[in-house]
Amino acid sequence: MVSRKLRFLPSKTTFRLGDPLGMGRVGVVYRAESPDLDEPVAVKLLHPSVSGDAKIVERFEREVHIVERLNHPNIVKHYGGGILDGQYYYAMQLLDDGTLKDYLVQQGRLPWKQVVVLSAQIAGALQHAHNHGIIHRDLKPSNLFFAKDGSLVLGDFGIAFDLDDSDITDQGMTVGTYAYMPPEQIRADSKVSNQSDLYSLGCVMYEMLAGRRPFAGANFAQIWDQHLHAEPPGLRVEGVECPEWLEDLILSMLSKNSGDRPFSARAVQGTLRQHMWDEFGGTTQDIIAQSLPARVPSQPSQTNPRMWVLWCVLAVVVMGVTWACLQQL
Repeated sequence: MVSRKLRFLPSKTTFRLGDPLGMGRVGVVYRAESPDLDEPVAVKLLHPSVSGDAKIVERFEREVHIVERLNHPNIVKHYGGGILDGQYYYAMQLLDDGTLKDYLVQQGRLPWKQVVVLSAQIAGALQHAHNHGIIHRDLKPSNLFFAKDGSLVLGDFGIAFDLDDSDITDQGMTVGTYAYMPPEQIRADSKVSNQSDLYSLGCVMYEMLAGRRPFAGANFAQIWDQHLHAEPPGLRVEGVECPEWLEDLILSMLSKNSGDRPFSARAVQGTLRQHMWDEFGGTTQDIIAQSLPARVPSQPSQTNPRMWVLWCVLAVVVMGVTWACLQQL
């Protein structure tokens, strides 16, 4: 396959950059506003120090090319990219209500019904990406962002694999996050497929239920060895409250052989949705709302109108007394 080159052009959209939201090795993400958009966005700028590195720029452009092809409620929205004040950039949906990782650190674990609802959303996002020939390759809690309504949104396609394009990852190089990496990805096999993302989703679902990852160790080598050879501890045996069908689904997603995992993300989503309907009537938003704390940043408190009137009266009285005192001097 021939790599599809992108051509970054000077931006026709004006962005006013605000506070930085995060910083990585090659770029900085800022909160930004534009007169052309109805809501704030996040703008990722490539560091000028690496803008001369052709491989980094190509990877950056490739990420833009991937996300602009996707349009799903549980995948981060893309608002275009180009060159802004001499720097490569792209704009995306602003998701500042925390990540799944933040929530797990705070709460430890989630109720199983909520895990079912959120996992169905993630599976839907993966299926949409897979339909467009995109394998995420780095699904993990820190790449899953909460939207205002409590749903999860998948982001960070920086190392995604595009089946319709050439992979610019060095041959034989392992990419991803070792705590959520399927065996074939650890081995840097050429057989990384849609089922690889399902393994990572199984790791995330396990962690949501148990409050810990399926495999733990003192270093990445120990964890990799378990991904390759060890079976994850059973959830219900460990005292985790969840139905048998959900444990069976997760363990099948964690199969060492990709062929033993569910056929597709759609199959996973279908199983989850069927049980959502059978066991709790599909009232998904109610389940999320009841079990998640408010993540939306608190708005500045509004002054009580009655208190505002009292403050005005007090100010008038103080000014009157002050004026009377000055007259007597």
